[in-house]
Amino acid sequence: MGLRRTKQGAQDRQYTADIHQGPGPSDLAVELRGVRRQYGRGSSAVHALRGIDLALPRASFTAVMGPSGSGKSTFLQCAAGLDRPTEGSVRLGGTEITGMSENRLTELRRTRLGFVFQAFNLLPSLTVEQNVVLPMRLAGQRTGSARSRHAAAEMLTRVGLGDKGARRPGQLSGGQQQRVAVARALVTRPDVVFADEPTGALDTTTAAEILALLRHAVDSLGATVVMVTHDPAAAAYADRVLFLADGAIADSLPRAGAAQIAARMTALTAHTSAHTSAHTSARAGAAA
Repeated sequence: MGLRRTKQGAQDRQYTADIHQGPGPSDLAVELRGVRRQYGRGSSAVHALRGIDLALPRASFTAVMGPSGSGKSTFLQCAAGLDRPTEGSVRLGGTEITGMSENRLTELRRTRLGFVFQAFNLLPSLTVEQNVVLPMRLAGQRTGSARSRHAAAEMLTRVGLGDKGARRPGQLSGGQQQRVAVARALVTRPDVVFADEPTGALDTTTAAEILALLRHAVDSLGATVVMVTHDPAAAAYADRVLFLADGAIADSLPRAGAAQIAARMTALTAHTSAHTSAHTSARAGAAA
């Protein structure tokens, strides 16, 4: 027990050094090495991730696609420190996070990561400006200071809502609320923004506006975006598309059009379905 605490303390001290000194010389925003995630044991075990090796550079936009059950959500959760891999290593902005305590992981998520969700996740009792500065508040910064308010105003202006800071989320359209969520994700200038189906609840026109904002954040602000999506049109905004199947990276495409991405996705889904059917038949035969 003493050894475990000593190891944990050393990891946390290293994180504290990283948080003050910055992410260091690494040009990689996200690194996963041999990442596996297993739920349960024995014959009933579910292998959600099967040895993911991945390196994503800073100032890049990566889309992650795959059939249902391919491991997309688990990948995002492990990469963002929301879930712990069963095996392997995860580094964010040059910082090893795999063995961090929950308190340190929470601190890292508040200060160095941004999140955009399908459901917006805005607090209805707060104003738009207060929602945007919420990550700064949770990180212990004075959100009423001129500096914090300026940061919020600047980010709201960037997403086209410079005159909406005093409004409540309920007074905004769905697209405007997602713009607020994007501003909130970017206000701390995080190492990585993780987006989980950010356009899933939006119409086509509004979705394109949100994706253009994420693309602009990469090109103009140097942000790094990792986005899970089922939509080929959304994935077409990315620099690279990763395709997951059965918990592993099955394919990838450099920046491509929606039609090419859709064709690759259709082929992958057909292959996965055929493989699953064959595996099920084999198990049924063995059982008989």
